[in-house]
Amino acid sequence: MITAICPGSYDPVTNGHVDVIARAAGIFDRVVVGVVGEPRHKQPTFTIDERVAFLRDALAHLPNVEVDVFRELVVEFARRWQAKAIVKGLRVISDFEWEYQMNQLNRTLAPDVETVYVMASPQVSFVSSSGVKEIAEFGGDVSALVPEPVARRFRELFPDGRPGTPEKPGE
Repeated sequence: MITAICPGSYDPVTNGHVDVIARAAGIFDRVVVGVVGEPRHKQPTFTIDERVAFLRDALAHLPNVEVDVFRELVVEFARRWQAKAIVKGLRVISDFEWEYQMNQLNRTLAPDVETVYVMASPQVSFVSSSGVKEIAEFGGDVSALVPEPVARRFRELFPDGRPGTPEKPGE
C-alpha cells in the first residue's frame, strides 16, 4: 500500500484543497491530510479542531483519506505514516518558487520521501485561503470557494462584513 501525505494549515480548507486531495486519492492507496497544529508563519483564523472538522466533512466521500494533526517536521510526519510521497498543490508560479525551496530542504532531510505536485484545476486555480478570508471578512459570499460548513462559519464570524471594525458609540 502506497501512502502519501498532503500537509497544510488548511485555514480554511478551500475547494482547491479538496480538488488536489481528491485527485491524490485517485493515485495513492491512502492519503493522510496533515493539518499543521501550530503554524509558524501565520496566526490561524480557525482553531485546530475546526480545521480538522472542516476537512473531515469535506473529504468524507473519499474512503482512502484520513485527517491527522502534526506538530513535527513534515518529513517526520511522512515517516510516522510510512508515506512514500508528499503531495502539494500548485496554482501559480509563486507557489512553485516556495515549494521548490521546501522540496530541496525536505529531500536533504528525507531523500526517501518524494514530493509530487498536482496542478490546480482551472476552476479553482485562483482560490487561496488568504483570499477567501479577506472576501469573507468584508462580507463577500465565499460559498462557491469553500465547503458549505466553512462558508457558514464565516457568516457567523463576520455577519456585518466589517473585519476588526469596532462599533462607534450610538450605532
